[in-house]
Amino acid sequence: MKRYILFLLVSLFIMSGCEDLFEPAIENFKDLDLMYSDPIYAQGVLTTTYRFLPNTYNNIEYATDDAVTNDRENSYLEMATGAWTATENPVNMWVDGYGAIQYLNTFLERVDNVDWADDPEAAELFNIRMKGEAYGLRGVFLYYLLRNHGGFSGSGELLGVPILTEFQDANADFNLPRSSFQACVDQIISDLDSAILLLPVEYKSVASLDQVPEKYNGMVSLSSTYNRAMGDLFKQLMDGQIAMAYRSKVALLAASPAFDDASNTTSWEDAAMYAADVLEQIGGLSGLAPNGVTYFANTDELDAVAEGNNPAEILWRNNIASLTSDQEEENFPPSLFGEGRMNPTQNLVDAFPDSNGYPITSASSTFDPENPYAGRDPRLSHFIVYNGSTVGVNNTEILTGSASGTDDAINFRETSTRTGYYMKKRMRMDVNYDNAGGSWQGKNNYTPRIRYTEMFLNYAEAANEAYGPTGSAPNASYSAVDVIRAIRERALGITSDPYLDEISGDQDLMRELIRNERRLELCFEGFRFWDLRRWKVDLTETAKGYDASTGEVFDVEPRSFSDYKNYGPIPYSEILKYNNLVQNRGWE
Repeated sequence: MKRYILFLLVSLFIMSGCEDLFEPAIENFKDLDLMYSDPIYAQGVLTTTYRFLPNTYNNIEYATDDAVTNDRENSYLEMATGAWTATENPVNMWVDGYGAIQYLNTFLERVDNVDWADDPEAAELFNIRMKGEAYGLRGVFLYYLLRNHGGFSGSGELLGVPILTEFQDANADFNLPRSSFQACVDQIISDLDSAILLLPVEYKSVASLDQVPEKYNGMVSLSSTYNRAMGDLFKQLMDGQIAMAYRSKVALLAASPAFDDASNTTSWEDAAMYAADVLEQIGGLSGLAPNGVTYFANTDELDAVAEGNNPAEILWRNNIASLTSDQEEENFPPSLFGEGRMNPTQNLVDAFPDSNGYPITSASSTFDPENPYAGRDPRLSHFIVYNGSTVGVNNTEILTGSASGTDDAINFRETSTRTGYYMKKRMRMDVNYDNAGGSWQGKNNYTPRIRYTEMFLNYAEAANEAYGPTGSAPNASYSAVDVIRAIRERALGITSDPYLDEISGDQDLMRELIRNERRLELCFEGFRFWDLRRWKVDLTETAKGYDASTGEVFDVEPRSFSDYKNYGPIPYSEILKYNNLVQNRGWE
């Protein structure tokens, strides 16, 4: 890690290829102390860290029971089938996480002495905002480090990762021990709390001084000064609401069964209240976006998103990608010129209930094995391409059965499905390959970082564990049952939910339903891999497919995970270099 961090700092000085972050371009080899007199340079040290944030559409589903891929050299496929080691680790966050934290610590040590603006009021607000950003981002990166590398040592101690709150120069002691898991959680919450204290809930320009958030009262004499530092221009940067969301995420992680230990004091009550803090910002249950299920396919909404604004479903997103076709090129069926990479499993398809809300295994379901996609949860057709689905601008019928004689048939070619299914979620159906022009006709799109639906599901899970199915957190007026009812009514288009009514008094059955709703609502968004691990459930369920030509369910790919792989390893290279680092159990 030491050598890489020094490389990052050299890169910071050189800044070649980073002109998009700096206007005018930074000269080569600028000293960090120049931050004090050059606010653009100082801001660049902070904004550089955003590029280290993980991508939510990273296709880690290939390592779960939800999907496989036809790319036989994919690192997640190799990971799922036994090749995950402390040396070959596709979910290694060590380098990016600590690299970003080094930048942030550099920034925090200098931020108070930066000459941000000639106007002292604007200068104070710029300082407050960017300090809040830095604290929030440091908490975010430590969260990812903890999620990816926290675990139990060989002696049974629940450990986190080393905590760095000061910049480490070339003379620093890099041979640091791992902090306890609880110490990491406490540090993350502390950083996120600092961000919440300093930052507005969201960046929004105001028309008058009386609209300036109360925490900044008396700091500005003109509304334009507030807008200069905290207005619309800064949307999609770290704000108070994003910090609250990550507080929910870390508490949910820490309260989960995988981290149950006497040394860990984070409770389900904590997780429920942190999630409720986020939901109260949008009015609780009334804030559930009616069209949130199809956030990726709401074409009018997608085309209208601009200037940092978010649709009602989205709490945080990356920048709009104009006229892009990346997802479609990678995942459309081969008959539509795609690579067909993400192949959902029969395991996932079976998790979608009947349109009346009952599981398809229930006697109250109308499920017909001879017509398996009829009368199902509408999310199935929104998220997954199955045999007979229509896709693309011409509503092309996709036939996946082995006897269909099409390019889309199971294992017909390298880009064909291995399971009998293709992914539909994440893609716009109005993206098209132009046969005459020989190129893709892209559309505007974005990748969500956090959806409000995730926050609702966080609350439902934590509230069910803390207060039972019908109890509510002290800062909320709704229960786990209330949240799941709203989510299912939105998805299924129903006004009554008899299955939910039947199980609403049973905490164990509610737990199963909440987990299943999370699986469905957040599929293909990078959650399943981490959820299975924090729940400590079976990681080895074989990925299955379905051949529509024969009606056969068949095994596609095994899942080879030992129990200790509920927790990721510390990189082997770090263990070799630093004898104070302890490896997680089983990875020795």
